[in-house]
Amino acid sequence: MKVLIVGSGGREHAIAWKVAQSPKVDKIYCAPGNAGIEEFAECVPIQAMEFDKLVAFAKEQAIDLTVVGMDDPLVGGIVDAFEAEGLRVFGPRKNAAILEGSKAFSKDLMKKYNIPTAAYETFTDASAALAYLEKADFPIVLKADGLALGKGVLICNTLEEAKDGVKTIMEDKKFGTAGNTMVVEEFMTGREVSVLSYVDGKTIKTMTSAQDHKRAGDGDTGLNTGGMGTFSPSPFYTEEVDAFCKKYIYQATVDAMAAEGREFKGIIFFGLMLTEKGPRVLEYNARFGDPEAQVVLPRMKTDIIDVFEACIDGTLDQIDLQFEDNAAVCVVLASDGYPVKYDKGFVIRGLDKFKDKDGYYVFHAGSKRTEEGIVTNGGRVLGVTAKGKDLKEARANAYAAVEWIDFENKYYRHDIGKAIDEA
Repeated sequence: MKVLIVGSGGREHAIAWKVAQSPKVDKIYCAPGNAGIEEFAECVPIQAMEFDKLVAFAKEQAIDLTVVGMDDPLVGGIVDAFEAEGLRVFGPRKNAAILEGSKAFSKDLMKKYNIPTAAYETFTDASAALAYLEKADFPIVLKADGLALGKGVLICNTLEEAKDGVKTIMEDKKFGTAGNTMVVEEFMTGREVSVLSYVDGKTIKTMTSAQDHKRAGDGDTGLNTGGMGTFSPSPFYTEEVDAFCKKYIYQATVDAMAAEGREFKGIIFFGLMLTEKGPRVLEYNARFGDPEAQVVLPRMKTDIIDVFEACIDGTLDQIDLQFEDNAAVCVVLASDGYPVKYDKGFVIRGLDKFKDKDGYYVFHAGSKRTEEGIVTNGGRVLGVTAKGKDLKEARANAYAAVEWIDFENKYYRHDIGKAIDEA
C-alpha cells in the first residue's frame, strides 16, 4: 500500500512511525512533514489546507489511504474533498468534525443527549456575556468556540479576570474568528484524563488512557500551550471510571452523532474531568491528541492500518484492539519563551543517540533540515518518549533521554507525570 499522512507535528511523526511498522505498507508520503518524519516518509511540500493540491497528489501517486492528523483540515472538510474524488481517507467528514470545530455545538449535543458535562451558556454578544458574568460563580471558564491551537480556554478566578477574558476572546479577537462565539462554563475540579478512541460510525473502541500537561511551567503555572508532556496510562482511570464512561459517554456520543445525521468515522478524543460527582466531558477532539499520540501509539500492539481501514469500512467490531501492559511518558522539549515569543534555527544535537534504543523515541514537532543539520523550527521542538514497566520507570527513562538532546534555548517541564506519585 501507499499511504499519505497530512500534517507536520509530533503527532504525525508518531503516526508515520506506527504506519511504517505495518507489513501492508511499502511507501509513505507526508505533507508537509518535518525533519523527523523524513526517516519514514517522503515529505512533499504541500500544506495541510491545500485540499486541491493534496487530492491531485493522491490521485497522481495512486495513494491507497490518506490519514489526516490535524484538526484544521478535518474541520475544513478535507475528508469530503477526498471522498468526492473516490479516494480512501481516514478521519471524520466536515459535518462530524464539528464535534471539535465548535465548542457550542458539542455542548449543545451533550445537553440534548444527556451526556455528562459542565453547565454552560453560549454567547455571540460580548455585552450579554458580561451581564451574565456579573451574576456568575467563580472560578469560571471561558472558551473560544472555534479552533485555537489548544490555547482558546481561559480560567478566570475573579469578575475582573472574566471581563478581561471576554475582551480578549470576543472584542480583541486574540483567537481570530474562533472567538465570534464564546462558551462560558462552570469550573470543574478533579483529575483530567484523556481517552482516545477509534470509531467506525457505530462501533467505538477506546485506546489506553493518558494525561496531558497544558501549562508552560512547572507546577502547572504559566500560559496554556499545545501540551508540554504526557503519560499513559492514567492511574486515576480506574475500571469503575471506564465502566461509567462506556455506559454514559463513549457510545452515547457516537450514537448522538449518528442520530444527528453526522456519522462519525475516525478518532474521537475524550477530554474528561473526574469530578466528585463522576466523570464529565471537558472537550472533544476529532483526531489524535498531540502529545497523547506519542505515548499511546508506542503502546499499541494492533496493526494501525487494519484499524484505520476497519473504521472506514464500518467493521471495527471485528478488530481486536490491544495495548502493551506497560507505561510511557513523553516530555516536550520546547524553545524557551514558548508559547509567546521564541527564537528558532538552532542546531539540534544528540538525535542519533535514539537510534536502535528499544523503548526510547524522539518525535519531531518543530524541526527542519538545513545545510548545518536539523534545526529548531517551532515552539514545541521535540517529544522525547520512553517506555517502562510502570509509570515511575517510564518517567525516569524519559527524563534520562531528555539529557541526550541539546540545542540553544532548550526548555522543558521537570514535573511531567508528578501526579503519578499521588495515585
